[in-house]
Amino acid sequence: MQDATRERFAKTADRVAALQDARAVELEAKVRRFATPAGDERALDSGSGAGALAFALAPHVREVVAVDLVPELLEQGRRRGVRFPNVEFVEGDATALPFEDSSFDLAGSLRTLHHIARPELAVAELARVTRLGGRVLIVDQIAPVDPVVAVELNAFERARDPSHARALADIDLRHLFEANDLVLITAEYERQPRELGPYLDLAACEGEARERAESLAPPNYTAELGWYLLDKRVIST
Repeated sequence: MQDATRERFAKTADRVAALQDARAVELEAKVRRFATPAGDERALDSGSGAGALAFALAPHVREVVAVDLVPELLEQGRRRGVRFPNVEFVEGDATALPFEDSSFDLAGSLRTLHHIARPELAVAELARVTRLGGRVLIVDQIAPVDPVVAVELNAFERARDPSHARALADIDLRHLFEANDLVLITAEYERQPRELGPYLDLAACEGEARERAESLAPPNYTAELGWYLLDKRVIST
């Protein structure tokens, strides 16, 4: 799965970064409202891509470390990061973060979990590197409750993008949070209509793969994103 992720995003890093630029103002406003950073946090963007979450946080925290597997995405981020001297980009794996326990006040992941074969490891790592009393922000595409519809959705997303592992349902994500002593502070859900042609273009989906993805695409495809803000606490038993 990591090889597929590296290949897909190495090929599309410029497209991903351009879309990130177009959405930057809107994302910063939502992250600031939803996560309410205090201004003095050391923050982590795990699976950062070209740094969308890192840049949204940067004006509102002390420093941000952005971690990703794909050198081409990190390079796109570093080019854009000249404006944000408090952002550092590091090559690394979201399922085995190169940081000590309790290293961050705020740890986040934006649209990353569905690219990871074992998302439970990524959530566990976010919890591990967050200090007690710190917060975790997770934003990801979520699957429908109906398991048949969820299977169909994931089949389409994998046809479009081989780096797609699986979108989890809301209840599955909540179970992962509970397993890592992460207490939900608030959650919001966002529906995003996606025009099929540009969505396939973003993943460089071409030829036979594009034909297959088009045949599997849900009609009037609308993705649902879940936004979760969590508190790392000691849970009494």
